[in-house]
Amino acid sequence: MAQIRIVESFDTSFTLSPDAKEALFALLRGETFAAQLVEQLQCGAVEFTDLLFQPVPYSAGTPKGMPPEFEPYFESSEHAIVNVPPNFMFKAKIFSPSRLCAVYRLVKN
Repeated sequence: MAQIRIVESFDTSFTLSPDAKEALFALLRGETFAAQLVEQLQCGAVEFTDLLFQPVPYSAGTPKGMPPEFEPYFESSEHAIVNVPPNFMFKAKIFSPSRLCAVYRLVKN
């Protein structure tokens, strides 16, 4: 029988090399990706806020699966949180952490 283990704390800190950060930010600011987000989010435009975070396991302290300091963006109608596409992580040569989320500001029509 499988056991469920509750995660009491999870280290969300990470550091990207300057080259990896530059490559990833260029991809996240790309026109094609922005156009896809605008279509999916049905807004006028999007702006990458330069904010990234590592998703965390759901727990009593992190019910939204993100570090608490990012929850205001989740609850904001002016922002969207998107998973960084795995191919972006690969192109930027980021292998740890394995997943990241990016915060975008929504620009209304």
